[in-house]
Amino acid sequence: MEAKETRHNVEKALEEIRPFLMSDGGNIQLLSIEGNIVKVQLQGACNGCSVNQMTLKNGVEATIKKYAPHILEVINVA
Repeated sequence: MEAKETRHNVEKALEEIRPFLMSDGGNIQLLSIEGNIVKVQLQGACNGCSVNQMTLKNGVEATIKKYAPHILEVINVA
């Protein structure tokens, strides 16, 4: 998959996730895509949330993989 297409698909996934994060006072920002690794930054209430790793893996990573199946991992950069 082309880098531009991958970025577009990752952004679409984040748009799907963002309303859920915002309803809890948080947000998410795409920092970079390096090969098959996506780097994001959880913001607001999500930054210090005790379940943010679960949110990252079960919510964010799963949704991104739905849109861009070749992505292997999503990492939160604090």
